[in-house]
Amino acid sequence: MGRKSRKGRPVNGILLLDKPPGMTSNGALQEVKQLFGAAKAGHTGSLDPLATGVLPLCFGEATKFSQFLLEANKRYLTTVKLGVATTTGDADGEVLATKEVPDVSSEEIEIILDDFRGEISQVPSMFSALKVNGKPLYKLARQGIEIERKSRNVMIFALEVVSREDDLLVLDITCSKGTYVRSIAEDIGHALGCGAHVAQLRRLSSGPFSIEQTIGIEDLRACCEREGPQSLDKMLLPESAAVMDWPAVELSDITASYLRQGQPVQISNAPTTGWVRIFSESNSDQDETGNPEETFLGVGEILEDGRIAPRRLVVM
Repeated sequence: MGRKSRKGRPVNGILLLDKPPGMTSNGALQEVKQLFGAAKAGHTGSLDPLATGVLPLCFGEATKFSQFLLEANKRYLTTVKLGVATTTGDADGEVLATKEVPDVSSEEIEIILDDFRGEISQVPSMFSALKVNGKPLYKLARQGIEIERKSRNVMIFALEVVSREDDLLVLDITCSKGTYVRSIAEDIGHALGCGAHVAQLRRLSSGPFSIEQTIGIEDLRACCEREGPQSLDKMLLPESAAVMDWPAVELSDITASYLRQGQPVQISNAPTTGWVRIFSESNSDQDETGNPEETFLGVGEILEDGRIAPRRLVVM
């Protein structure tokens, strides 16, 4: 039997959504996908329902590069409520215990925070989206099931106090993929002896994308209602934006044709190691200035002999 055709129109590119509170990442994805009328879409790492902020959504050919955004560093602004521990480590959970917050100085807070800077070990929360045997931990937790989780190392590149007022501690955190901010909040509460949880969480950046580039779901709804689904396409970034901070190489049309066939190619002035964005210069297309327009082919990896091997290519 042949493969069933996808419902929806072909849409390619990346939308930077400012996820609203109270909505799951998948719920946000499905609504935006429906607004676009898109055949294929995926998100690049879950945000808790409580959380807001940068959620890159990949459409069509851009989904081939979503893994690179999933693996990217993130930055969060979080409000930690001291003195209250919850079942989930955030404000969506039930209160487990309430204790008086000790009178500690800013210097003492810094000493505690210093233990969470650099490489640290974390045990994933039972209320995280981490999957075990194909099932998210939070679904097991809601059934009253708790399983043993292995600790994992993550990197905290920056952890700064933005403000502190009474029992609220606002932190700016830049971290590697897989970092659980709720675990940091709980561990800070444990170190202070009073418990703590995440009261608010906002993702300020994901890889090369920042909160200033995002668009809210209400704006998408309004634009779609006013002008139709295709009007939303102008809000998309190109597929290449997923790896915009990688070095770029440009191939001639002939060399590009070999690469599209899956063959490694040799070009001059290419990086000697790592991954690269790959473009070809099309003589048939021109930009607004009359110069040849580059076409994004995908990404490749530099082999030991200096050739570029194709790894993820877009369908032309």
